[in-house]
Amino acid sequence: MNIKETAERFGVSPDTLRYYERVGAIPRVRRTAGGVRDFSEEDLGWVETAVCFRSAGLSVDALAEYVRLFRQGGDTLQARLDLLVEARNEMLAERARYDAALEKIEYKIARYEDAVATGVLDWRSGASEPPSRS
Repeated sequence: MNIKETAERFGVSPDTLRYYERVGAIPRVRRTAGGVRDFSEEDLGWVETAVCFRSAGLSVDALAEYVRLFRQGGDTLQARLDLLVEARNEMLAERARYDAALEKIEYKIARYEDAVATGVLDWRSGASEPPSRS
């Protein structure tokens, strides 16, 4: 599969795929005799992993480190596990921040829905008051 098809399949740009390859976030992709990247099924698996992890907030540097460790073989299992556990913990912390923001937005939506229905904006009715009424 060429770079354009691969980019379309995963919803990223060809430049993103070139960048990922250049910095080691995906392993080097085999090239045809004419120098065109030819993504194998294994390459597509790496691209899928990179796109998924990036969308979850994992840094390109962490991806590159994971690929580097993977290529070193079985002696790096603990290091890979540690990297993924750290990434998971960062994602969970980010999710907690989003959940807190979502809770505040939900509160405000409920107050405005009540205000539209009653004509009165009351920050005290229904759910508990948030720290700020802005």
